Amino acid sequence: MSAGMNGDGAETRSDAEAAAGAASTGASTSAGAALEVRGISAGYGRTRVLHDVSLDLPAGGSLGIVGESGSGKTTLARVIAGEHAPESGEILLDGEALTRRRTSAQRRAIQVVHQDPYSSLNPRLRIGSVLTELLAVHRLRPRAERRARAEELMRLVSLPVEALDAFPGQLSGGQRQRAAIARALAVEPRLLVADEPTSALDVTVQATVLALLDDLRERLGLTILLISHDLAVVHHLTERVGVMRDGRLVELAGTDEVFRRPTDPYTRRLLASAPRLAPAAGRVPPPDDDAPSRSDDRPAPDDRPPT
Repeated sequence: MSAGMNGDGAETRSDAEAAAGAASTGASTSAGAALEVRGISAGYGRTRVLHDVSLDLPAGGSLGIVGESGSGKTTLARVIAGEHAPESGEILLDGEALTRRRTSAQRRAIQVVHQDPYSSLNPRLRIGSVLTELLAVHRLRPRAERRARAEELMRLVSLPVEALDAFPGQLSGGQRQRAAIARALAVEPRLLVADEPTSALDVTVQATVLALLDDLRERLGLTILLISHDLAVVHHLTERVGVMRDGRLVELAGTDEVFRRPTDPYTRRLLASAPRLAPAAGRVPPPDDDAPSRSDDRPAPDDRPPT
């Protein structure tokens, strides 16, 4: 085992902090993007899933979208990311309307971190190949600089550079999710959509990933849209909260306001049904290392149209 590594192959905290500081100089320094969603409706076939949804997310801000399974929150994330076409409405990024067929620059500007890391990591490719090929496709670095940039990305997400030579299946669940975050950051996005990024992970590993997202938002100026059914996760990580029910946004306000003085009856019921919420403010402290995930089973999306 090399110095500065723990038993799980992750960098020790002191080394990770030093490496992250160095890596941040090579990361995107562009400010986050302001997002405007205007009257979005969307569905699958004849089944309407979203109904006239509107919201704003300022540049560099964080917004959590919560709701029960089937509420439409994942479909909203897919529409914003350009993965699913809306039936009506528009989405603007820094005042520019996004086209239904996104340009390369528009696709780069909004990146998604999925619940299942295998959605973005090819299990047959080593992590280093995933990152360097992405840099090549988008012409972000000359060939001679791609490996160094991949190493910067590893340090940015607190993974050892040795992880570049591993296949996704050789990493723990938390490490895979951090590698997926590195992949999203490789194209230097301004808006990161995190769709249930911790729901398949053990609780201690969830804390690591959440702390990482919070740190990246502050350090890189990213704008973050977090999709989650977990109220505690949203409470810790976001400044504002939107509550969805049956494809409609029923409440949208500051996080403390929603959790302390909810106005919609559904929001009150949702909060009352939560098994436990952590104390009000404060970030989730990262654990010292990363435990293996419970399983590699791939959870199904929560917004499948009813059958």
